[in-house]
Amino acid sequence: MSGTPTRLAAVVFDFDGVIVDTELLHCEAFRQIIEPLGIELPWATYQREYIGFDDRDAFRAIFRDSGRALSEDTLPELIGAKAEAFGFLAEARRVEPYPGVAHLVRRLAGRIPLALCSGALRCDVEPILDRIGLRDCFAVFVTAEDVAVGKPDPEPYIEALKRLACRFPDRDFTPAACVAIEDTPVGIAAARGAGMRVLAVCTTHGEFALEGANRVVQTLEDITPEGLETLALL
Repeated sequence: MSGTPTRLAAVVFDFDGVIVDTELLHCEAFRQIIEPLGIELPWATYQREYIGFDDRDAFRAIFRDSGRALSEDTLPELIGAKAEAFGFLAEARRVEPYPGVAHLVRRLAGRIPLALCSGALRCDVEPILDRIGLRDCFAVFVTAEDVAVGKPDPEPYIEALKRLACRFPDRDFTPAACVAIEDTPVGIAAARGAGMRVLAVCTTHGEFALEGANRVVQTLEDITPEGLETLALL
C-alpha cells in the first residue's frame, strides 16, 4: 500500500446507514417477523430506540419494550427468519451505496487497511458488498456472529482492531490513530469506548443526536483520505 499516511492507521466502516441505505429495510424485515405476533414497530420507534443494535439485542429490546416474554430458545429462529426477510428485501430493492461512498472506500483501500464492523449478520452484508463491488476493499470483517456483545459495547470495534493487527502484524493499530465511520449514537459509543476517533454521517439521525462523534458531516461525498488523516490527529 504505497502512499500510506503517517498517522491514520486504519478506517473502520459501519455498514447499514454508512455504506448503504438499508436501515428502513431492516425495520421492514423486523416488522414481517413481529407483526404476526401482535407487535407493532413504527419507523420512528425503530429509528429512536433500536438502530445500531444487532438483531439479538434488537429482538430482546423490542419484546421487552412491548411487555412480551422472549425465550432464548426462540431467539435464533427469529433471527434466522428476519435475515431471510432482509435478504429478499435487499435483493428486490437493489440496494446501492450512498453517493461518494464507493469512491471513498476504493481510494482508502489503496492507502491503508480497512475494516468493516457491523451489527448485521454476515449473510446480510456480504451479498450486498459483492454486488456493489466493495467486498475486496476490506481486509477484515466483524459482524454480529463474531462477538458476544454488540454495540454500544466496544467489543465489536476492539475485535476489528485485533483482527487488523493479526492481518498486518508489522503495523501499529493504536485505537486513537484509527477512525470509525458511524451513523448512530450506539455505534459512536462503541467506537469511542474502544478509544477510536469517530466520523459520524447524518443518514439516519440529525446532527444533535451524533454529538458524541469527533466530527459530524451530512454526507461522505466530500470526505477525503487527507480529511480522515486530519481527524486521526485530533
